[in-house]
Amino acid sequence: MLQKKDGPIQVINFWATWCGPCVKELPMFEQVNTNNTNVKVTLVSLDFADKLDKVDAFIARKNMKSAVLLLDDIDYNSWIDKVEKSWEGAIPATLIYNPTNGKRVFTQHELKEGELEKLIESVQ
Repeated sequence: MLQKKDGPIQVINFWATWCGPCVKELPMFEQVNTNNTNVKVTLVSLDFADKLDKVDAFIARKNMKSAVLLLDDIDYNSWIDKVEKSWEGAIPATLIYNPTNGKRVFTQHELKEGELEKLIESVQ
């Protein structure tokens, strides 16, 4: 469990370049990252590490400004439950956590227009 502390709301999205619904929702995360100083967006790519050049090219082509990490651990069962016990492993998946009050919300589907902002509001 995450410990309470001060800081921006954390939005962590799990995605991959080969996942159509993931790519479709990325502009929403970029918009939230750009327009909200009290929110930190981190995009965790689940692409294979040997595809790092492809991921880097994708990030450059899309002019992405959010922090992007490549998770180099293909043993998903070893860490999925640590993110969220109810996560079945499907992507896109998003965890939103407010370190100030400890509230969190998790979703494992493609977010629709306006849904990300509502989820962020729900943890404030």
